Amino acid sequence: MALSGCAGVESLGGARALCGMILAVRGAVVRIDRLFPLGGAGRESGRRVAAALRRMSGTADVLIEPFRVMEKLGLGPDILLQENPRLIYARLTGFGQTGIYAKSAGHDINYLALSGVLSKLGRKDENPYAPGNVLADFAGGGVMCAMGIVIALFERVKSGRGQVIDASMVEGVAYLSSFLWKSQKLGLWSKPRGENLLDSGAPFYEIYKTSDGKFMAVGAIEPQFYDQLIKGLGLDSDELPSQMSTSDWPEMKKKFASIFAQKTQAEWCSIFDSTDACVTPVLSLDDVVSHRHNKQRSSFIKNDQGEISPRPAPLLTRTPAIPSSERDPFIGEHTEEILLDYGFTKQEIAKLYSEKAVEFGNPKAHL
Repeated sequence: MALSGCAGVESLGGARALCGMILAVRGAVVRIDRLFPLGGAGRESGRRVAAALRRMSGTADVLIEPFRVMEKLGLGPDILLQENPRLIYARLTGFGQTGIYAKSAGHDINYLALSGVLSKLGRKDENPYAPGNVLADFAGGGVMCAMGIVIALFERVKSGRGQVIDASMVEGVAYLSSFLWKSQKLGLWSKPRGENLLDSGAPFYEIYKTSDGKFMAVGAIEPQFYDQLIKGLGLDSDELPSQMSTSDWPEMKKKFASIFAQKTQAEWCSIFDSTDACVTPVLSLDDVVSHRHNKQRSSFIKNDQGEISPRPAPLLTRTPAIPSSERDPFIGEHTEEILLDYGFTKQEIAKLYSEKAVEFGNPKAHL
């Protein structure tokens, strides 16, 4: 294994990394990287790795389980909670700890599919569309697990006891999307995909292309906001069908699209920025830093390598998260430092290294 301080989202284990990052900006988090398959470094080395992790877990507040192998390593929650009753043991997986898919591999698109949410995503007469891996992986997985950890830590203040968190990305994204079930009952999402109020069916909740090849996002749902949209587009509401005349939506979308195509994104911003029309520019990841609103709030930051990332959210007035401007740590960069903090001696660390139980990614480590 190799140990690093967790500074940002790593390519390894996206949802788990995000969960760790959320906690890391508000306190210390140790990232443990598995550098070889289970048993790939030899039985004895694997035993040493497990022993080191077990020792670290004895004083840890939270353990986020990254792989489905903990019982094989002798590091299941029954063992670790017996040795450290205050431990919060967070098991973050795609399908959860029980059920026919519990031991199956999967990705965001699979979790979305099983949750029912994917069936609602996409445009009319097209296949369902998975929007990257943000919804199930990061939101339903990483964020929901981090929330579960915070809840468990708060409960531990009263009880003094830890517990196991079974964070399923399927259930996380379903719970995150509870509005879909409720709105379906209310008739807001009862039509086929792509024909509803919020899924590109309505002309006033849509994305339109501008003359310079960029886009504007329109979300003018309420009548008072819709009136300002119509005014900004240079149209007369008296000459248009009712806003909620769904049979006229397709033609209205064509009309709006033709008008948005006549001006640049900057020109539309100059028209709508001072209004409540709910019209905003669709910014690229490169453009978000320079946008005036984001600049005023310092919503995005750059590290010492010039890489852009979002500032930790939400903002707390008394104890705000302190974002790091440093690069993400290399795998194993802090192995020696972290093990020393956990009470390992230099001699013990040297032995672990000689037995290939740990690795170093920091050239300054001297044992």
